[in-house]
Amino acid sequence: MATSIRLSRGGSKKRPYYRIVVADSRAPRDGKFIERIGSYNPVLPKGDEKRVILDTERAKHWVAAGAQPTDRVARFLDAAGVKERAVRNNPNKAVPGQKAKDRAEDRAAKIAEAQEAADAARAAAEEAAKAPVEAPAEEAVAEAPAEEAAAEQAEG
Repeated sequence: MATSIRLSRGGSKKRPYYRIVVADSRAPRDGKFIERIGSYNPVLPKGDEKRVILDTERAKHWVAAGAQPTDRVARFLDAAGVKERAVRNNPNKAVPGQKAKDRAEDRAAKIAEAQEAADAARAAAEEAAKAPVEAPAEEAVAEAPAEEAAAEQAEG
């Protein structure tokens, strides 16, 4: 029979409490188990000694008998010195998938196009500001009759 050392959930809603049990690997999570060897209360602070209570002698016995601990229980057994746990490392875990990479490239291209358009508009505005300022046509027309009036006064 394949046995595992795992957590069996108890407690009320949003107040979890786990029993560390040895159970047949085919049995349901909160169902029938062979032996209870400890408890885990995640509500307590991490430094509290009552957060994880483990019968190390029985845990050593079951590990020697071939029981496979789950990942979380393996952490507890490693902390208690019962069984050494291999540290896991997955460097590709945070690498985005191909679709996410494609979306990021499209987004970068759109941002680059918008930046180029803004730079072109800014350059056109600067060139327009540098162009020589001519007098409006109305002012030129207003000056001409004044000169004609002065010429008429000089004649008459």
